[in-house]
Amino acid sequence: MSSQLVEQSEYTPVADTQRDPLSIPPEVKASISILVVDDDRTLREGCASVLQIDGFNVAFTGRGDEAVEMVKRRKYDIILVDLYMTPVSGMDVLKAALAAHKDTIVVVMTGNPSVTTSIEALRAGAWDYLPKPFSATHLQVLVGRASHAVMVARETRDLRFQLLKQNGNSDKIALLGVSPAFRKAVDLARKVAPTDASVMITGESGTGKELIAQFIHRHSRRASRKLVPVNCAALPEPLLESEMFGHKKGAFTGADRDKPGLLEVANGGTFFLDELTEMSQPLQAKLLRVIQDGVVRRVGSENQDAVVDVRFISATNRDPQDAVKQSILREDLFYRLRVVPIQLPPLRKRLEDIPLLANHFLAYYWERHRSTGELAPKLTEGAVDFLRSKPWRGNVRELQNVIEHVAVLAEPNQPIEPSDIPIYDEPTGEIASDGSMPTGILNDAYHPAKDRLIAHFEKEYLSRLVSRAGGNMSKAARLASIDRTTLYRLMEKHNFQRNELTGFGE
Repeated sequence: MSSQLVEQSEYTPVADTQRDPLSIPPEVKASISILVVDDDRTLREGCASVLQIDGFNVAFTGRGDEAVEMVKRRKYDIILVDLYMTPVSGMDVLKAALAAHKDTIVVVMTGNPSVTTSIEALRAGAWDYLPKPFSATHLQVLVGRASHAVMVARETRDLRFQLLKQNGNSDKIALLGVSPAFRKAVDLARKVAPTDASVMITGESGTGKELIAQFIHRHSRRASRKLVPVNCAALPEPLLESEMFGHKKGAFTGADRDKPGLLEVANGGTFFLDELTEMSQPLQAKLLRVIQDGVVRRVGSENQDAVVDVRFISATNRDPQDAVKQSILREDLFYRLRVVPIQLPPLRKRLEDIPLLANHFLAYYWERHRSTGELAPKLTEGAVDFLRSKPWRGNVRELQNVIEHVAVLAEPNQPIEPSDIPIYDEPTGEIASDGSMPTGILNDAYHPAKDRLIAHFEKEYLSRLVSRAGGNMSKAARLASIDRTTLYRLMEKHNFQRNELTGFGE
């Protein structure tokens, strides 16, 4: 036996509790394929023997060029490869294996371990390295760890596949989540999808309201026709009216031809009204006519221009019933559009979904931004706990942006720690996402505490209000139901300038 490995007698099977601390089930071991590549015949056959006795599916070869061809023909879950071989080196095998199957676990074996070669191999995508000589126990422990990683990766892929399949994978809509509140919303969306009932989706910004709308459309009998979205907060009233209802030639300056509106474009399909409560009352009245009679009258027309058959899905990030009470949303329109309400929970109330979502986004953006063959980094348990601890005011959209940032800056196959995640604590004194008061306010006297809280509210409200209005002061005043003089007075009171406010998001 080569001095690179222990004596053959040490390959005698030992008790599971001694040699298999990670408890890989026998049926899983049998499904794990391992390739051993080493030009030392005694070592490769010795490694293959001990792994076969352990129950793994093992192949081996003594030539690097043959190994390259083997990894191109089929996928191996784990590859053990000697780093120093000629003429095709272990590094060449490593790169070929990861180029063919980027999630393959490659362990490099070397009799001349050094910091430089080890780092080079790890940077190239090696999962770990095994210095020679090594014992059978050392081999078993390392392969046990690698097998556990294979098993976890399979379970994660299976869970994602089942969730995607359950939630419309065929339509490329990933409604990932296992929390009861989220599953309730998805189940309701699935039940209502085959009908033509109007659906109103509510939830904070970034919770996935448009994804739910897409899901309903793709699972409806209108799926072969268009889903036409319109954001009621993104366009000024005259332009929104023209976009939705179309216009006649000469209706206004620049209207040099007849133009059908988006409602006509959506005929036979689904019309998605995002941020419904930002639509003006006159437009709401005009929309109500379409919902009741299917009749569309273009801007500048005195006639009935089209009859449409459209299913309506609407969404808002505010409480629509409060909007009705405040005369922001017409009550008759509310009842027409809210035949089936669906409430999406904020991310802070579905903490069990954060690991699944974070890993999904990490895999997606790593593949999108990185070269083929680079192994994706992995979130540590500490990083996942850190993500769970944050308030997520921007919900899933904020998590998605944070993980994309991580994917862009992370190193291949490296653990992601909390310090690598670009989330910052809320500034002292901010009102928390759960509505609690600024820090220390209860220690103040009543009147100073009251003044501080009111000032804090006004600053926060102003920044978000003007941001929603895109810097348009007239629109901001309308959204707040105050006149522009009052708005400018509040801005002056808190030393705000318009260019300071427009950078804030919702």
